[in-house]
Amino acid sequence: MKSTKILAILRLQATKNVGDILAKKLISATGNVEQVFKETATSLQKINGIGSHVTNQLFDITNLKRAEEELQYIQKNNIKYSYFLDDDYPQNLKQCIDGPILFFHDGNINLNSKKIISIVGTRKITSYGRDFCKQLIDDLSAYNPIIVSGFAYGVDICAHKAAIKNNLQTIGVLAHGFEQIYPKTHKKYMSEVHKNGGFITEFWHEEQPLRENFLKRNRIVAGISKATIILESAEKGGSLVTSDIANSYNRDVFSLPGRTTDLYSKGCNNLIKNNQAHLLTSANDVVKMLNWDIQQSKTTNPVQQQLFVNLNEQEQKVYDFLQLRGKQLLDVIALECDIPVYKLSSLLLEMELKGIIKPLPGKLFAI
Repeated sequence: MKSTKILAILRLQATKNVGDILAKKLISATGNVEQVFKETATSLQKINGIGSHVTNQLFDITNLKRAEEELQYIQKNNIKYSYFLDDDYPQNLKQCIDGPILFFHDGNINLNSKKIISIVGTRKITSYGRDFCKQLIDDLSAYNPIIVSGFAYGVDICAHKAAIKNNLQTIGVLAHGFEQIYPKTHKKYMSEVHKNGGFITEFWHEEQPLRENFLKRNRIVAGISKATIILESAEKGGSLVTSDIANSYNRDVFSLPGRTTDLYSKGCNNLIKNNQAHLLTSANDVVKMLNWDIQQSKTTNPVQQQLFVNLNEQEQKVYDFLQLRGKQLLDVIALECDIPVYKLSSLLLEMELKGIIKPLPGKLFAI
């Protein structure tokens, strides 16, 4: 990427009052990120949601100086990064309206794998949660998933360590820049995570692990994955925020139940009780809900492909779309596949009868 382009991205990222949604709107309206800073304030203020308070910040020379300093760090340290309009930007995250316009990563990670799951929960993990976490990842290892978590105490580090033990790729999503380590006691695990995956962060290199950063971090944990698993949580906690975000992205959420008297099962039990998460009792629940068993059989038994030889053009379009995007709402399928809803309904019924797709609650469909 050209230096002028990454500088413009960083400058936009540094602008107060401009979050990722507004940044994407500016880029879309002007054509590209560099053009944002070539427009006049008057021109930009014609864009819905852009007022003088935004344009005043956009053209603040302080942001440009900060962006130049960060660019120097990136170039000097060969920091890898992903821009939301680039081909290598994770497809799961690209579907999230508030996904970061730019994030940084190191290590050897595959951000576009179709089998990425996030595992989060309390920092005060119990022996019950720890044993289940280890067993879950051990049982899932046959499907070679990527395990994502937040590199924090408790469930997070347990998930990373279990992934490493099973030779699975694992990704730590950080709430601070690469020059920081939080918690500091986890420094001893960093080399192992690097060898088996790596770290990603949207925060600049000197950014501290501030409280609000952990909430921002959670949307990446939820968005980059096909499903989020909550292993243990009190009645309130950061992992419940992650589950809310995952639900808002129409991603699957799984929750480990526990005794009603257990403090760190109350949050999980409530998720299940309120239909905000699938009941999780074993790895098989994840495998079946995410269709990994079907995908595995396709890989090991090519004869399975004979099921799909009779798809017509529109059925193939729907199948390809759901295979790429995962479960989707009826209206979204109609819009993206350019098929009227009244035609799509009967088409989906035919595909269901053929055993190609399955309906889910809330007008959702998946293969």
